[in-house]
Amino acid sequence: MPDFKKLSDLELISLFKEGDRRAYEEIYFRYWAILFGHASKMLGNEEDAQDLVQDVFSVFWLNGAQVTITHSLPAYLYSMMRYKIFDQISHKKVKDNYLLSLANFMEKNEYSTDFRVREKQMEAIIAKEVAALPAKMREVFELSRKANYSYREIAVELGISENTVKNQINNALKILRSKLGASIFIFLF
Repeated sequence: MPDFKKLSDLELISLFKEGDRRAYEEIYFRYWAILFGHASKMLGNEEDAQDLVQDVFSVFWLNGAQVTITHSLPAYLYSMMRYKIFDQISHKKVKDNYLLSLANFMEKNEYSTDFRVREKQMEAIIAKEVAALPAKMREVFELSRKANYSYREIAVELGISENTVKNQINNALKILRSKLGASIFIFLF
């Protein structure tokens, strides 16, 4: 059995193409650190660099048996790494531009049109259900929620007891909660 550490790159490639896994492992251990250093320096991020080096060696593992290396193994691996780095940088720029565009979009409140439409729709649904309440209950409820009257102020305004006001509001809330559901109910109250 040959000492793989002593074999030349050409000998390792030849053995790898014949299916020798140990030749691939020697290539991996021989060039991993060099490629990682280069990728890390170019990307400024060790995790991304590590991922790219793994990608290079994965592609090499899958396609290496069919690859014809015309110059040298380090040049071939370096070239693969360089394309991966450029691709990564290109994708990062696209992602960053998208995130910047999204941030600008949100900053300018352009998203608020859709929100306002939905808000108006919810308000209409809620107003419809409030209008369907019994007359006295609706009056008490509207004074409480729309005019922001206290129970005492409502009682004085309508000439009823504070306890009646409290009961009317509790009953109105129960009715609205059952008709509107919790999510819309929470939105308004």
